Amino acid sequence: MTGSSDRSDAASTTHVTRTARAAQQFDAVFVGGGPRAVATLIRMAARLRHELDGAVSADEGDPTPARRPLRIAIVDALEVGSGATWLTTQPAQYLNNTTASATTLFPDESTNMSGPPSPGPDLVDWMRQVADAGSHPAGDWVVEEARDLRALDFTSRRLQGVYYRDQLAAAIEAGGFEVEQFVTTAHDLEPVEVEPFSGDPLTAVVLADGTRLAAPTVVLAQGMVQSLPDTEVAGLTRFADEHGLLYVAPGMPAERDFTGLPAGQTVIVRGLGANFFDVIGGLIAEWGGAFEPVAGDPHGRLRYLPTGREPHLVAGSRRGMPYRTKPIPYAEQRDVTPRWATPDWFEELSHRRGLDFATEVWPTIAKEIADQYLSALAAWRPEAIAAAAAPGPERSAGSEQAMTGTSGAVGSWSAVKSWSAVKPWIADLESARTAEDVERVLTDHVVDPRWSWNIADLRWPTRGCSVTSDEWREFVAAMVEDELASMSEPARHPRAAVNRVMSMLRGSAHRLGAVGAIAGTSLVRDLQGWFDADGLFLASGPPSVRVRKVLALIDAGVIDLLGPETVVRADADSGRFRAESLITRRAVESGVLVETRMSKGRVPDTNDPLLRSLLDSGRARIHQVDGVMTDFIEATRAEAAEAVRTGHNLVAASGEVDESVIVLGIPASTTQPGSAIGATPGLPSPLLAGADIAAKQVLRRAERVQLG
Repeated sequence: MTGSSDRSDAASTTHVTRTARAAQQFDAVFVGGGPRAVATLIRMAARLRHELDGAVSADEGDPTPARRPLRIAIVDALEVGSGATWLTTQPAQYLNNTTASATTLFPDESTNMSGPPSPGPDLVDWMRQVADAGSHPAGDWVVEEARDLRALDFTSRRLQGVYYRDQLAAAIEAGGFEVEQFVTTAHDLEPVEVEPFSGDPLTAVVLADGTRLAAPTVVLAQGMVQSLPDTEVAGLTRFADEHGLLYVAPGMPAERDFTGLPAGQTVIVRGLGANFFDVIGGLIAEWGGAFEPVAGDPHGRLRYLPTGREPHLVAGSRRGMPYRTKPIPYAEQRDVTPRWATPDWFEELSHRRGLDFATEVWPTIAKEIADQYLSALAAWRPEAIAAAAAPGPERSAGSEQAMTGTSGAVGSWSAVKSWSAVKPWIADLESARTAEDVERVLTDHVVDPRWSWNIADLRWPTRGCSVTSDEWREFVAAMVEDELASMSEPARHPRAAVNRVMSMLRGSAHRLGAVGAIAGTSLVRDLQGWFDADGLFLASGPPSVRVRKVLALIDAGVIDLLGPETVVRADADSGRFRAESLITRRAVESGVLVETRMSKGRVPDTNDPLLRSLLDSGRARIHQVDGVMTDFIEATRAEAAEAVRTGHNLVAASGEVDESVIVLGIPASTTQPGSAIGATPGLPSPLLAGADIAAKQVLRRAERVQLG
């Protein structure tokens, strides 16, 4: 690719001295080779193409001197293009928790950015292309998966990784830059000596083996960084080594080995979130068992047929409950129109400052959750609602039997719609001012203990009360029933209604934190604490195909949910691991402890050697809001305007901004809200907007440096 000529103005050109030549020299170095790095190169290619087209139009008939290709280095510890999350060598059973239709690397008009458009295939388009081609360099499995999946199916993470790698290859092939890949870790940044007053300095990325990669711009795009082992993990690791036990420490599933668990023996499993479902998916494939439909079950229950290779997995967590399921693909979704937490309400709050999320925001969201739960319950099980249970001339035993089928679902929607549309609980919710008020409304209007539910139950399934083993088994059995019905009938089931409200409103809630409306203490404690955890539990769960199998394993006794408030410790007396639920008081011992959990990108405790070095040396600092420490590194805010030359730049402990270092994504989440979420066609994407801002800076700084 050709473009505008290199600048000859000596004042704007950096000449690298002999000292600097000890390092390999590039126009930019990316640390982290996942989707943010790929998206930035795509935006660079679009800008270079736009620049070339403009030069050709301006100089018809007058050849434009060719711009030399930019030299780019990409460093990733595992695989350039995919990064750790979408590693292409991970098991096929590790699935995304978003559908194929929700992934792209190419911005459309919905994303606010100053750079030119860059059309390209989203994940679904790419899968069609691969299926039509009939072959792929990465292997036949790529074609097989691409052919088998539809837009609303959940792809394997490895397939999405191949998509990312293909888009990186396409950007490189388009011309304009040469890319050198380094599969290793970056450990430090060093200034590079240049001639005085010669322009932008260079920064060297120091790799694990001491190799130095120098460039005018360094882009940090590490993604979901993990934590150093805390005191507990270090102690459990040491205990396992001393007693010859098996301990799988927390981390990303693709970087851990869960194979070879002892058949027929008790294995303690800690963590019931997204990782848990990935690990179980991999174990199912290893065991070789089969699943068959349970005849006559209205919601697709499966029966597991074991092979004898299965261990007895005793699983626990703080909640004691697995993440909730996504609905079956292509099933009708519940139509939710907020009554109180409207877009206008969120907009008004966004202009305020110092809000306490727990008392000034959450009660209104809780009202929406309560309304939808009661509305769905009134249709699903009308006799469970106080107004429906009251005797009256229009409610005889015969009419109830006509309305309610064997599954408890309403047989005649129109028969119930007339009274449920009245919603007798609305007046009580209107007057509710606190979360406790909302809980009382739920208590007052639900008369069937089977359907009694409070929002606080999300965090304390038994409301903090101790239960017997039999009571807990009944609780788990009801959970299995509700999960199956929820995934099968998401438009109507009360459980699915709660999930749907959280899915719709949590983004708006987090935007309040992004614009500075929430006070620092409440931001960290509430919004980024329990509310974020509740949002993940309700709205970021696994695909239904995976949940259905986990529920079958629970039915079969292969998975045994220990109970809420699970604590794990090393038992010196027995020389084994011990897990106990403080709620059910059940306890087990085992020589195997498997952690199916990981840190969520917490930077203060990160094990990323480069971020660790920057923090320890004061060249970076943790972002504070109102003097309260967050879990993320500080970078400057950014504007999409083309005239703005900086954005997303690293901030040192002194407050000094390093314009040569750009930070993208999860490690800087508090200053780049939404950038942790992948880009979806038709929706504004902070990830892609940030990539364009980074691309603009890389190209501008590269223009001012002439490599020696």
